[in-house]
Amino acid sequence: MRHHATTFAFDTEGPGMRDITAPVADWLAGTGVTTGLLTAFCRHTSASLLINENAARAVQGDILRWLDRLAPQGAHYDHDDEGPDDMPAHLKTALTGASHAIPVIEGRLALGTWQGLFLVEHRARPHRRHVALHLAGD
Repeated sequence: MRHHATTFAFDTEGPGMRDITAPVADWLAGTGVTTGLLTAFCRHTSASLLINENAARAVQGDILRWLDRLAPQGAHYDHDDEGPDDMPAHLKTALTGASHAIPVIEGRLALGTWQGLFLVEHRARPHRRHVALHLAGD
Protein backbone atom coordinates (compact mmCIF):
# COMPACT_ATOMS: atom_id res chain seq x y z
CA MET A 1 0.00 0.00 0.00
CA ARG A 2 1.30 3.42 -0.97
CA HIS A 3 0.86 6.61 1.03
CA HIS A 4 0.68 10.15 -0.32
CA ALA A 5 0.24 13.40 1.58
CA THR A 6 0.02 17.08 0.80
CA THR A 7 -1.35 20.32 2.19
CA PHE A 8 -3.44 22.83 0.26
CA ALA A 9 -3.74 26.51 1.19
CA PHE A 10 -6.98 28.32 0.40
CA ASP A 11 -7.71 32.01 0.83
CA THR A 12 -11.18 32.76 2.16
CA GLU A 13 -13.14 35.99 1.95
CA GLY A 14 -15.05 35.72 5.22
CA PRO A 15 -17.99 33.47 6.01
CA GLY A 16 -18.81 31.07 3.23
CA MET A 17 -18.46 27.63 1.73
CA ARG A 18 -15.77 26.98 -0.86
CA ASP A 19 -16.03 23.86 -2.99
CA ILE A 20 -12.57 22.26 -2.92
CA THR A 21 -13.57 19.02 -4.65
CA ALA A 22 -11.81 19.79 -7.95
CA PRO A 23 -8.32 20.56 -6.59
CA VAL A 24 -8.51 17.54 -4.29
CA ALA A 25 -9.64 15.30 -7.16
CA ASP A 26 -6.88 16.67 -9.41
CA TRP A 27 -4.26 15.90 -6.78
CA LEU A 28 -5.70 12.40 -6.32
CA ALA A 29 -5.50 11.75 -10.07
CA GLY A 30 -1.82 12.64 -10.04
CA THR A 31 -1.02 9.99 -7.42
CA GLY A 32 -1.99 7.04 -9.61
CA VAL A 33 -3.90 5.42 -6.73
CA THR A 34 -7.00 3.59 -7.95
CA THR A 35 -8.31 2.06 -4.71
CA GLY A 36 -7.87 3.50 -1.26
CA LEU A 37 -8.97 5.98 1.34
CA LEU A 38 -8.44 9.74 1.33
CA THR A 39 -8.55 11.66 4.58
CA ALA A 40 -9.03 15.44 4.38
CA PHE A 41 -8.28 17.43 7.54
CA CYS A 42 -8.81 21.15 8.17
CA ARG A 43 -5.97 22.47 10.33
CA HIS A 44 -8.00 25.20 12.05
CA THR A 45 -10.43 25.61 14.95
CA SER A 46 -12.58 28.27 13.29
CA ALA A 47 -13.00 26.70 9.83
CA SER A 48 -14.26 23.24 8.94
CA LEU A 49 -14.91 20.68 6.22
CA LEU A 50 -18.31 19.55 5.02
CA ILE A 51 -19.51 17.08 2.45
CA ASN A 52 -22.79 18.35 1.11
CA GLU A 53 -24.73 19.25 -2.01
CA ASN A 54 -22.70 21.00 -4.68
CA ALA A 55 -25.45 21.61 -7.25
CA ALA A 56 -27.95 24.01 -5.68
CA ARG A 57 -26.18 27.11 -4.35
CA ALA A 58 -29.15 27.81 -2.04
CA VAL A 59 -28.07 24.85 0.10
CA GLN A 60 -24.87 26.67 1.06
CA GLY A 61 -26.75 29.79 2.15
CA ASP A 62 -29.25 27.73 4.12
CA ILE A 63 -26.44 25.88 5.93
CA LEU A 64 -24.63 29.11 6.80
CA ARG A 65 -27.82 30.74 8.12
CA TRP A 66 -28.63 27.62 10.17
CA LEU A 67 -25.16 27.70 11.73
CA ASP A 68 -25.62 31.40 12.53
CA ARG A 69 -28.85 30.57 14.38
CA LEU A 70 -27.17 27.78 16.35
CA ALA A 71 -24.07 29.81 17.27
CA PRO A 72 -24.96 33.52 17.05
CA GLN A 73 -22.53 36.31 17.79
CA GLY A 74 -23.08 38.09 21.06
CA ALA A 75 -21.72 39.13 24.42
CA HIS A 76 -22.83 35.86 26.06
CA TYR A 77 -19.48 34.08 25.45
CA ASP A 78 -16.47 34.27 27.77
CA HIS A 79 -14.06 33.56 24.92
CA ASP A 80 -13.83 36.59 22.63
CA ASP A 81 -10.05 37.00 22.33
CA GLU A 82 -10.19 37.71 18.61
CA GLY A 83 -13.55 39.45 18.43
CA PRO A 84 -17.27 38.70 18.61
CA ASP A 85 -17.11 36.07 15.85
CA ASP A 86 -14.36 34.07 17.61
CA MET A 87 -16.35 31.73 19.87
CA PRO A 88 -19.25 31.28 17.43
CA ALA A 89 -16.65 30.15 14.84
CA HIS A 90 -15.28 27.54 17.25
CA LEU A 91 -18.80 26.27 17.96
CA LYS A 92 -19.60 26.03 14.24
CA THR A 93 -16.42 24.02 13.70
CA ALA A 94 -17.38 21.72 16.58
CA LEU A 95 -20.76 21.15 14.91
CA THR A 96 -19.47 20.57 11.38
CA GLY A 97 -16.13 18.83 11.95
CA ALA A 98 -12.52 19.07 10.92
CA SER A 99 -12.09 15.94 8.79
CA HIS A 100 -13.66 13.50 6.37
CA ALA A 101 -12.61 10.10 5.08
CA ILE A 102 -13.57 9.54 1.45
CA PRO A 103 -13.20 6.19 -0.31
CA VAL A 104 -11.28 6.14 -3.59
CA ILE A 105 -12.71 3.78 -6.18
CA GLU A 106 -11.36 3.43 -9.72
CA GLY A 107 -9.08 6.42 -9.14
CA ARG A 108 -11.90 8.79 -8.18
CA LEU A 109 -13.40 10.17 -5.01
CA ALA A 110 -16.44 7.99 -4.26
CA LEU A 111 -18.70 10.99 -3.65
CA GLY A 112 -22.36 10.85 -4.59
CA THR A 113 -23.72 12.57 -7.69
CA TRP A 114 -24.58 15.80 -5.87
CA GLN A 115 -21.83 15.77 -3.24
CA GLY A 116 -18.85 18.06 -2.95
CA LEU A 117 -16.15 18.66 -0.36
CA PHE A 118 -16.37 22.17 1.08
CA LEU A 119 -14.03 24.28 3.16
CA VAL A 120 -16.27 26.36 5.42
CA GLU A 121 -14.97 29.67 6.74
CA HIS A 122 -16.67 30.68 9.99
CA ARG A 123 -14.78 33.90 10.74
CA ALA A 124 -15.90 37.36 9.60
CA ARG A 125 -12.64 38.37 7.94
CA PRO A 126 -10.50 36.71 5.25
CA HIS A 127 -8.03 34.00 6.26
CA ARG A 128 -5.56 31.61 4.67
CA ARG A 129 -6.74 28.11 5.54
CA HIS A 130 -4.80 24.86 5.25
CA VAL A 131 -6.28 21.47 4.45
CA ALA A 132 -4.05 18.42 4.86
CA LEU A 133 -4.69 15.37 2.68
CA HIS A 134 -3.50 11.83 3.31
CA LEU A 135 -4.12 9.04 0.84
CA ALA A 136 -3.49 5.35 1.46
CA GLY A 137 -4.07 2.90 -1.35
CA ASP A 138 -2.89 1.00 -4.38
